[in-house]
Formats: sequence, structure tokens, C-alpha cells
Amino acid sequence: MFNYKIDGETYLRLLEPRDARQFFDLVSSNMAHIGGWMFWLRDDYSPQDAERHIKASLDRFAAGNGLEAGIWSRGALAGDIRLSHIDWTHRSTEIGYWLGASFQGRGLVTRACRAMIDYAFKELVLNRVEIRCTEENQRSRRIPERLMFKQEGVIRQARWKKDHFVDHIVYGMLASEWLQEEKE
Repeated sequence: MFNYKIDGETYLRLLEPRDARQFFDLVSSNMAHIGGWMFWLRDDYSPQDAERHIKASLDRFAAGNGLEAGIWSRGALAGDIRLSHIDWTHRSTEIGYWLGASFQGRGLVTRACRAMIDYAFKELVLNRVEIRCTEENQRSRRIPERLMFKQEGVIRQARWKKDHFVDHIVYGMLASEWLQEEKE
């Protein structure tokens, strides 16, 4: 199983069925905060949806097609980070993340992304990691910018957001760039 220590208070761990209630509680208490950005989240999200979500993520992990981990801080589930759909032919993946509102402002997502990127490049030996953010989600966009990703373009009208389409900004990082940044 995947368990990645970030520091003395923070770690990433695969979400497991036993986490479903905590996952649901975090999601439901942050609907207004994350609902505009997490396109899988519906107004009628239920504990059973959380269970199905975790089972599906474990199935993808077992098939070698992704990794979804909880971001744990001081013993509490703070958010979620994932490598979505690993493309083994082209050795690439996309990172997605979200964090409960009360956990923001402590650098948790930046540190979680750094750990997940290290894992993708060093353990999985991938060549490329992308992060995609909606154009208006400035807080989320600061993460790849802080981590020195290159803004590569815009996917116009990439997602349906309640009543309109939104553009996605695509950021990319190559293994050679990441490993070079570490040396400097």
C-alpha cells in the first residue's frame, strides 16, 4: 500500500474503505468550498458515493492506472491528491488535488504535490506530470506555478461548470526538469 511521509505531522496514504465516512464528512462540510472545482461532486453526494469513490480509486491503483491518497495532517483527513490515469505507454500522468477550507494556508497541497511528483518521477519513472486548473481558480493555479511547472496552454471550454463551460490551464513538468531543479 502507498504511504508517504511528508513531515512529522503530514503524510499521504491510500484512501481505504474505513476512510469513507471521514471522506464523506470532509467533502460534505466543504461543498461550497470545493463544489465549484470538483466536477464529480453533486449536490446529493452521499456516504455511499464516498464508498464507491474509494473503491474505484483502489481498483485503479490495483490495475496500475492511478493512485489516490488522502492528505493527512495532525491525524485528520485534510484533503485528497491523485495521479489520474497513468499512461504507461507515454509515461505520463495528471495530478489533481483538493483541500478542506480549514486546512488551507499551511502549504499542505504544495508539499503533497511535491511528494507525489517525486513519487511519479523517481518510483514510477514517469516522464511527464501535468496539472490542470480552471482559469479562474487562482489558488489552485498557484500550486504548479510555485513548483516551477511550465504553463503550456489552454484547453478551451474543457469542463461544464453548472451552467457554462470553463477553460483549463495546462501546466507541465518533465522528469528532467524536476530532477534538475532538485540539484540546484
